[in-house]
Order: sequence, then structure tokens, then C-alpha cells
Amino acid sequence: MNASHPTAPTPSVEFAAATVGTQLPPLELSFTRADLVRYAGASGDFNPIHWSDRKAADLGLSSVIAHGLLTMGRALKIVTDWAGDPGRVRSYGVRFTKPVEVPDTDEGVVVRVTATVTAVTDGVATVAIDALCGETKVLGAARAEVSLA
Repeated sequence: MNASHPTAPTPSVEFAAATVGTQLPPLELSFTRADLVRYAGASGDFNPIHWSDRKAADLGLSSVIAHGLLTMGRALKIVTDWAGDPGRVRSYGVRFTKPVEVPDTDEGVVVRVTATVTAVTDGVATVAIDALCGETKVLGAARAEVSLA
């Protein structure tokens, strides 16, 4: 294997036999302030609520918050790991329900992601994704459509 071009992960056994009710392996995502800095640089989104506790507090937040698209993108990993190839994702959408507040600690905060196949039609699985930070749902109506073929 060439280190600069790693091979795509292999889809899980459950992927090939996906049916309604199939549960994807759960995923835990850690978000730290360093992650927010890296994402801000990559995305160009330097809104101070992602790095300034003072600006976050001005909006009633107890801490800076993760970028919504960072949370959304990282949560999709539960599907791409299961499918073995991000190119199988046909569509993906979410509603942002609550921000992910990221404390100024080395550990940051954990978002727990679970997902379940809710439909399989014409070789396409619809997957409902849940993302919780503690007991708080941070993504709502999160759905991905994945080609099974």
C-alpha cells in the first residue's frame, strides 16, 4: 500500500445485508479547542463564537461552540465507516438543534453518534443519525442516503 494513497476501508458485513432496523456501530467524537482552530483555518470561518469565551458569553453560551458544519461532517463518519467508501453517500442533511459547547480543557467534549437504517429502496439505504452531547441532541432530522450497490 502506498502511504500517500491509502486504500478505502472495507464495508462492514452488515452493510451488504442492510435491512430496515440495521444499527450501525456507534461512534464517539471528541471536539477540542485545537480542533476548532484547525477547522477555522481550513474553512475560513473565524467567527469569534468559535474561539472567544467572551463573545460566546455575550450570546448566553457557557463556552465557545463547534462549527455546525464540523459537527455535521464528523457525524457522517458513522455512515462512511459502515459503507467503506464515502462515495456511496448520495445525500446528507441535518438540522442544527443545539450547539456543541467546547470547554477549554485538554479533553474537550464528546459527541456520541448512533445510526439506524430506516428504509431500503432500489439499492439505496436511508440512515437516520442521532448525535448527542451529554443528554443534548445536537443534530436533528439527520438523514443520509447510501448506495448499497
